[in-house]
Amino acid sequence: MSHPIARRAALLLSCIGLLALIPPVHAAAGRDAVAPDGLLPRWRIGAAIRAYSGWLDRAMARGDAAGIATAVVVDGKVRWQRTLGYADTATGARVTPHTVFRIASLSKAFASALTGLLVQEGAFGWNTRIEKALPFFMLKNARYAREATIADILSQRLGLPHNAYDNLIEDHARYPELVRRLDEVDPICPPGDCYSYQNVAFSLIGDVVYAETGDFYYHQVEKRIFWPLGMNTATYGREALEASKSWARPHWRDHGRWVPFQPRETYYRLAPAAGVNASLDDMEKWLIAQMGGDPRVLSPALLRVLHTPLVETPSERWATPWRRARLRNAQYALAWRVYDYAGHRLIFHAGAVQGYRAMIGFFPDLHVGMVILWNCDDTVPAQLMPMFFDKLLGLPFVDWAGLERPWRRRVRH
Repeated sequence: MSHPIARRAALLLSCIGLLALIPPVHAAAGRDAVAPDGLLPRWRIGAAIRAYSGWLDRAMARGDAAGIATAVVVDGKVRWQRTLGYADTATGARVTPHTVFRIASLSKAFASALTGLLVQEGAFGWNTRIEKALPFFMLKNARYAREATIADILSQRLGLPHNAYDNLIEDHARYPELVRRLDEVDPICPPGDCYSYQNVAFSLIGDVVYAETGDFYYHQVEKRIFWPLGMNTATYGREALEASKSWARPHWRDHGRWVPFQPRETYYRLAPAAGVNASLDDMEKWLIAQMGGDPRVLSPALLRVLHTPLVETPSERWATPWRRARLRNAQYALAWRVYDYAGHRLIFHAGAVQGYRAMIGFFPDLHVGMVILWNCDDTVPAQLMPMFFDKLLGLPFVDWAGLERPWRRRVRH
């Protein structure tokens, strides 16, 4: 395998080459909407929020979600928040800012942040070999196993096939069994050389934390992140979700009705990858911290490391219509996606488990970010975030969510 510095240099040169081939059509429109000081005019932020609020009303009137909780953060403060619909259609319980949702893969960023805090303390390093912390760790290629690092886990660069063993997790297999069977999987590249999204392998970071601290992974996140940030309703696991004072049931559509069902255990078994439960109030605090608004917990130096791209993710540019239209570049950092969205750097991640969806994204240069949580599998709310971003940046309007298409049969609660 090539030296890490050489790999990074080659990656940087390839990025420059790719960008040179792409005309800056979208970038110009976005930058023209920015004031000379590099910030968005307040009136433009207000206009984007008003438009977004109207789109939410239309989506809910069409029955595109059971319940939604969403907020916009500007300059380190919550500029606007809104909750709509039901936490539980069967009881009529409404979504509030304190209603707890599963946030699925948005959990991964808590894993990278905790790891960064431990690296700062000297518990281990980003380039610590996995096998040094976890003697049981093996891959089919023994040399690859010796070379794989902690940073490779968190940046999705272990070199395993996409979502290895996720199908078995969904069939109720146990994580300890599957992680010890990684040596049965044929690698697609050496560690550090290519991107391939993982949940089972990503959760190895929880084992590393336990091995190096002697404490359970979720305890460390609670003590070092949840409590210091005041994320008072954030928890791990299904039992904790269901013990919450207010929590959003997952819903599925049945003959024009949103029907709640019992949350599945499945991905809760992978705590670092998908184990967090959090309310809108919690996620606002998390977003503010990720945007640099709480340096006593997440320092600027740590945030720079967490948000620095490490590997290209070209398939992301074609995953959805809005990505095809708006993204000029797509990379993965330490549990964060980093996009060039119409000429602006967007730090982003999405999450999905059965009956829950979540998205978070922010523009560091504009000091504006958004989070949205909803408790069903409908994808319409996911398209509202790029509509908000487009309005924010002064880009031409595109109805990514399809709100102007003929209404579907309205969902009855």
